[in-house]
Amino acid sequence: MKKAMLSQPMAGKTEQEIVETREKAIAELEKRGYEVINTLFTDEWYSKDKMEERGVVQIPLCFLAKSLENMSLCHAAYFCKGWESARGCKIEHDAAVAYDLDVIYEEE
Repeated sequence: MKKAMLSQPMAGKTEQEIVETREKAIAELEKRGYEVINTLFTDEWYSKDKMEERGVVQIPLCFLAKSLENMSLCHAAYFCKGWESARGCKIEHDAAVAYDLDVIYEEE
């Protein structure tokens, strides 16, 4: 089965907006036959306190690094609306294009 990841802007979004957008994107990808690889890191290892304990200074960069690592497992990347304005999403997009992943955009 082909695998895909989500690239989703989160800054300025409520938790509910993030979850709703994510659920919609996952449903679309599953409808297309993809298994969705997690790029929403919520376990204790990625809590602010634990990252600071490990010496992480740039927390958003830590999340981006893990997301790019998970991208290596994927055939495709799905970009949710607003990705063009989110620095992490833009980097993920550049990587997806550079490494020939199938790029899918959320439709209007």
